[in-house]
Amino acid sequence: MTLEQLLDAVRNFDDLVELAPVEGSDYPEISWGDHFFYYDPDARIPDNVQPYTTIVTKDYPDNEQSALNPAGRWRVNVHVGLSRSATLTGGTPGDITASDFRAADVFLPHPVFGALGWIAVVNPGPQTESTVIELLRAAHGEARRRMDRRSDLNAVGKPAPDH
Repeated sequence: MTLEQLLDAVRNFDDLVELAPVEGSDYPEISWGDHFFYYDPDARIPDNVQPYTTIVTKDYPDNEQSALNPAGRWRVNVHVGLSRSATLTGGTPGDITASDFRAADVFLPHPVFGALGWIAVVNPGPQTESTVIELLRAAHGEARRRMDRRSDLNAVGKPAPDH
């Protein structure tokens, strides 16, 4: 699976908002070329909400374990929860000690956020690509449910709009 194939699949999700900083944008240079995905029916990046999926194309300071700096290496990161993460990685929820984060086309706990239920796949391929797409779709659906719950909570106690 290429990065473009994965992006094409994700970009078809309803109410997807993609932040993809480019050179010269107002975003930090380290983020240029990476992709951050949110759910929002208003097509805005929601305030105070983390992306549910990221795709990084280079090593970040304090996150170099995946060795992404050689050309052609990239990593998709998806929030799947601790239980699902443990099932996918075959480990204890949040345990990142025995992982070879450089391995491609395998499910790994995220090297920094694994303890929070994030998984990572470097260069998804035949072993992981279909499951990665399913996980992205599920994470998108969960982001929708969270936004709907927040909207419902914000609506409680507010007067009905005048018609």
